[in-house]
Amino acid sequence: MCAVQAPARAAHVQPVGRTVDFTGAWQFALVNTTGDDAPQPGGHDPSWRDTRLPHDWSIELDPVQGPHTTAGTGFLPGGLGWYRKSFTLPSSMSGKKVSIEFDGVYMDSEVYLNGNLLGRHPYGYTGFAYDLDARTDGTPNVLAVKVRNQVPSSRWYSGSGIYRDVRLVVTEPVHVTRHGVKVTTPDLAATIRSGHAVMRVETTAVSESGDTGAEIVSTVRDPRGRIVGRGRARAALTAEPSTATADIRIGNPDLWSVDRPDLYTVDTEIRVRGRAVDTVSTRTGIRYFAFDADNGFSLNGVEMKLKGVNLHHDLGALGSAVSSDAIVRQLRIMKSMGVNAVRTSHNPPSPEFVRACEEMGVLLQVEAFDTWRTPKTKFDYGRFFDDHSSADLREMVHAAKNSPSVVMWSIGNEIPDSSAAAGPPIARRLIDDVRAVDTTRPIVMGSDRYRRVPAIGSPQDQILQMLDGLGLNYNDASSIDSLHARYPTKFFFEAESSSSTSTRGRYQDADQLNTGENHTPGRRNLSSYDNNLETWTYSGEYGLKKDRDRKWFAGQFLWTGFDYIGEPTPYDVYPVKSSFFGAVDTAGFSKDFYHLFRSQWSGEPMVHLLPMDWTGHKAGEPVSVWAYSNADTVELYLNGKSLGERRFDTKTTVHGSRYLETTEATGDDKTVTTGPYPGSYTSPNGSAGKLHLTWSVPFQPGRLVAVARRGGVEVARDEVRTAGEPHAIRLTPDRRMTRADGKGLTFVTAEVVDRAGVVVPDAHDLISYQVRGGSLAGLDNGRQESAENYQAGSRTAFNGKALAVVRSGRSTSVITVTARAPGLRTASTSVAAVGGRSGAARHTTADAAPVPSPALGADASYSGARDTIPAAMLDGSGSTHWSNYYLKRATALLPAVSRAHATDWVSLPVSEVEQAGSVRASFLSDASHALPASIAVSYWNGRAHVPVRDVKLDWSGGTTVTITFTAVRGDRIRLDLTSSAPGTAHGFLGISHASVGR
Repeated sequence: MCAVQAPARAAHVQPVGRTVDFTGAWQFALVNTTGDDAPQPGGHDPSWRDTRLPHDWSIELDPVQGPHTTAGTGFLPGGLGWYRKSFTLPSSMSGKKVSIEFDGVYMDSEVYLNGNLLGRHPYGYTGFAYDLDARTDGTPNVLAVKVRNQVPSSRWYSGSGIYRDVRLVVTEPVHVTRHGVKVTTPDLAATIRSGHAVMRVETTAVSESGDTGAEIVSTVRDPRGRIVGRGRARAALTAEPSTATADIRIGNPDLWSVDRPDLYTVDTEIRVRGRAVDTVSTRTGIRYFAFDADNGFSLNGVEMKLKGVNLHHDLGALGSAVSSDAIVRQLRIMKSMGVNAVRTSHNPPSPEFVRACEEMGVLLQVEAFDTWRTPKTKFDYGRFFDDHSSADLREMVHAAKNSPSVVMWSIGNEIPDSSAAAGPPIARRLIDDVRAVDTTRPIVMGSDRYRRVPAIGSPQDQILQMLDGLGLNYNDASSIDSLHARYPTKFFFEAESSSSTSTRGRYQDADQLNTGENHTPGRRNLSSYDNNLETWTYSGEYGLKKDRDRKWFAGQFLWTGFDYIGEPTPYDVYPVKSSFFGAVDTAGFSKDFYHLFRSQWSGEPMVHLLPMDWTGHKAGEPVSVWAYSNADTVELYLNGKSLGERRFDTKTTVHGSRYLETTEATGDDKTVTTGPYPGSYTSPNGSAGKLHLTWSVPFQPGRLVAVARRGGVEVARDEVRTAGEPHAIRLTPDRRMTRADGKGLTFVTAEVVDRAGVVVPDAHDLISYQVRGGSLAGLDNGRQESAENYQAGSRTAFNGKALAVVRSGRSTSVITVTARAPGLRTASTSVAAVGGRSGAARHTTADAAPVPSPALGADASYSGARDTIPAAMLDGSGSTHWSNYYLKRATALLPAVSRAHATDWVSLPVSEVEQAGSVRASFLSDASHALPASIAVSYWNGRAHVPVRDVKLDWSGGTTVTITFTAVRGDRIRLDLTSSAPGTAHGFLGISHASVGR
């Protein structure tokens, strides 16, 4: 039971229009982070604090390792929270129908009004509404919401709380029902040839005050606001919903498309005896599309590929709390990559997300569930599926049915039940639920269970026969060809493609198609050469080629557009708390993967160099330099000297599309055993090649420049420069003006630069922020391995960059952001906040949250497995060891790989002696490990590693070496080790025990 607990103050509600924003003046109490059930705290309990919705309490917490957190959900706790809001309604609202609408509460919510339970809603991703029998005599009403998120309730970070918008809806007893307007354009592909569209407006309404005759008038306005059509229908309204239909002819309509997202507005009025008693505005677009089993996808009669990405719903440092500005920023970054479609993985999106896609010209596959009856995690939606899935699915379709962006409904992702006997009946029910609301869009699902053609009559076969099309997850080229041959009337696309993992600015083993993971604490990063793959995944280049070569294949949805919190594959260790899959990191900073897809999906001339770091190399060291480009030639210059021009060949697919690719064996598909390029992905036209150009460059400090040309004319260039010592912070806001409504966000990029303004690629300075005229909403740096709080007042830079998200106040003012870091020049930047109240600007100072210095211990450039990390050299046990040995398992397309690095280093703490003059190290020598060919010794002088003098090595101990040198002062000694058999499976290095002496 929920006892009535009166907050200290009550908000006075005075409706203006049909809806009232109900996101302000809430209080919140986090009862626990375990999810254990508990009553609402007492009215004067100090745990209550003021908050504003949308709100995600989990993102405010520190990541922790414990029984109620997981790596899959980013080590951020869930728990049990209570919200409450006190409000009064004027007597003028007596007799009105009042309801409250929630767009999303995660999860398992209960809503109470004045102590009475209104209802329970388990699913965290669908909206819901309750009628309110609220007092209108000036006496405060108290709304209380209990939210329970028992972790793990998801395979990724979900957030916790009332994380989407809330509103009151106030109407007369005669009114349009919730989601009661449906707009379609029947036979548009035919009518548009005659220069018009027929807009069908179906309005469902009720009368809760007795039978009422009404006229329903629908007025259509074009994208410029001009009235272009009007329709009327008579309706006899009762307490049971009834639907009236009007067909409205629209002459020469503006068609919604990804390039011109023109939107129409339908204003629907219910008139009783000539008086308008309810008005609802519906935004929609006029467009037609088709999925053809032989020709793929087309929009408004124009064939195009779906150039899509998967996006989870978290917004980085903001968590799951919805923000239109953050969503628009995400989509702008994706559009700049060439993206035209998004799959909402794996749940219904917020209305703000759908609205942004409509306005920006982004197609949508809206997905319902990540699980049906069989759960994937202990506390997930599987607990509620049987009782709630039909209502939740219909809610999903109702919420987005009028959006021109939506072109597919998905009933699930990687569903275990789909290969069981229970699967086909469930699928049939879900399909019927969708079609009960909308018959204009195809129904699909995303699946990893069709990598082989299913047996006739199997559950997979039965379900595919019911669906209109199928989204495949990580299928190779031969498997999609086989499916297309078996099911010639179904359309196919890749619902999840690639899953290549990477860390911004980190590179490893460019000559390998697959490479091992670094397990050294603090260095758990993944290579950005598109070459870190799990057993089920494939490279971005492979996915792009496979999609390109098949006209019938509708396109792909890359896994993923952005990194997201949780699912830190391949690491399952604290504090690695975000994914590595994204083309863009959680802060919104592009990785090299972004530029690969941009080179294939965007027509704007571009070239991108990697590695993006032209600083952290030794003189003369060969560096593998790649260029992604959509120009046919790229010439590389180092300090003004040409290093040669590389060229793509111009090729043509079997269906007549031209593309750029090198011509060479790629070694990226072991399933290809015949043809001119065995072992390489080979296009149906018989050609193979890469989507990037390469040079091997002996490193010299300076400026590396790529010049891209088409037909000999320069069209784009990119450069990387060697950075000096960190000197200053540079701040760059993403806008110069924002709204003074308390919700407007500005995203301020902080870069650590040298005196010449070059970003220092290995800078990790702790940056603290001060904001005048607004407040900090969150801080991020895109680093996956981090225990920093997203909403602290300071954050380290990662590879030279960090992000501050700044929220506007409610007063018209200038927002000033100042960033400081010890030893660096301070930076400030300003943004105008307009449209608010006049008044003094707020001044907030966020104290720098000190990042605890790790206890000095052993370190290494690379550790091949999670149980062979450097600490094992110091634990005193001969049975444990550090090793750079790794075995990368085979994938569906690539063989297993285990190739020793040419060099690696380890460092040891100088903790018990004032001066260090010796090191003793016991090396491994077995089938995989060999003694090092050479050892170089250096010490840390506070700024750099400096070689020691008079080094002598004594191997008289067999596999144990004693190294002596002139004594030095420093807190660590480093051993640079050279393999005696690099590139082999028996040249790895390992140390079981090491120590530093005088």
